[in-house]
Amino acid sequence: MSVIPALGLGTFRVAPDITTQSVRTALELGYRHIDTAVHYENEAAVGAGIRESGVNRDEICVTTKVWFDSLRHRAVLDSLEASRERLGVGVIDVALVHWPSVDGVPVAETIGAMREAVDAGLIRHYGVSNFTGPLLDEAVGVPGGDAIVTNQIEVNPFFANRADVDATHRHGLKVTAYMPLGEGRVQRDPVIAAIAERHGVDAPQIACAWLLARGMLVITASRSVEHQRANLRALDVRLSDDELASIDALDCGARNANPPFAPWNRT
Repeated sequence: MSVIPALGLGTFRVAPDITTQSVRTALELGYRHIDTAVHYENEAAVGAGIRESGVNRDEICVTTKVWFDSLRHRAVLDSLEASRERLGVGVIDVALVHWPSVDGVPVAETIGAMREAVDAGLIRHYGVSNFTGPLLDEAVGVPGGDAIVTNQIEVNPFFANRADVDATHRHGLKVTAYMPLGEGRVQRDPVIAAIAERHGVDAPQIACAWLLARGMLVITASRSVEHQRANLRALDVRLSDDELASIDALDCGARNANPPFAPWNRT
């Protein structure tokens, strides 16, 4: 069983003043995974939402991420210590390498620091994010790589990202899918709309159900109580083989997360 719950709340591009409320309401509704990052600049707001929710801390999985400018051994530990202080909820459940190094920092050095952070009680688990198949192969092969729990990557019906998904699953790791709605494209697609109507749900729940059916974990950045409640329904949607195939056919390689420092954009 994964250490990360199947459906979580993401906080990317959510302002701190909104983040606290979103986290609180999500936890009150039943979410048990909250995803943040140093780069999101809202870790303190996430921690406040967790405390205000009244939910037992032991029931919540908190994920944060180390930015790519802090992947040297000491910098990883300093970043995680600062994240723990900002969050203010005790030990971090999962820490991820947000993006592979752009400065040639050996992945063995970064993973070694993550392993040390576990031994020091800063974090419980660690993983990676935005790692391509070859980079993941390398990370899994270094000392401590066998303890990686997930690769968080973009996956949605229009960007199935099959090579990286397959590589992650091949190592027995969980894919955590971000941007599951394709930056709003899911809500405009007639195929998904028709499937949603048959199931009596909305398009976002169908996209999430498709990801869950493929064995992935999902994070959605839902700000409103209504959307948070609706997305929880994805856990109960069972898609037929024909419906899954119809959604599979929508893949057109439409990547959304495409910064210049991404590994696939490097020369």
